[in-house]
Amino acid sequence: MHSTDRGTDGASNLDAFIASIESPGLLAIARHWQAARAGKRVAAWSKLSPSAIAPYLTLLWSFRYDRQSGEFAGRLAGNRIMVASGHSFRGTTLKDLHSPEICERSHAEFTRLVTTPALYHCRGPLFRAGGKITEGERIVMPLAEDGEHADGLLGASEYVVPPVTGCAFELISENAE
Repeated sequence: MHSTDRGTDGASNLDAFIASIESPGLLAIARHWQAARAGKRVAAWSKLSPSAIAPYLTLLWSFRYDRQSGEFAGRLAGNRIMVASGHSFRGTTLKDLHSPEICERSHAEFTRLVTTPALYHCRGPLFRAGGKITEGERIVMPLAEDGEHADGLLGASEYVVPPVTGCAFELISENAE
């Protein structure tokens, strides 16, 4: 994971994060998030422009974060993500999307992303469904309406082969940075 702060050597952790992304779609989304920051530590949901990343909206997913309860609830999922997961994310909590083990791991990773705040990048195995593993690339970036205190996450996943649908859906993040 990369912090959203500047590194001690003056090089931006965000620059390193962006440089590590291979997918053109994920790269466009990350660059848009960077531009939407407008000098703040974290981009605000209200500063994102769907038209700026229109070709990649199917890759997006997002969660709201409630600081008091520590819970994450789905905000949106692009069509491709909804087909892969078999769920609509809107208003759905992590525990309603995933098994207890996956929920616990995802909740810990998401909490670290919003409390640090940090940037997440993973390439390799992303999902397991119906005994099949789907490879690809995933990014996750914090969102904060005030630009400082994260209150959500914007994620995007691009994968080579669509995962099997209608089966238990397990996130994999073994190659996360």
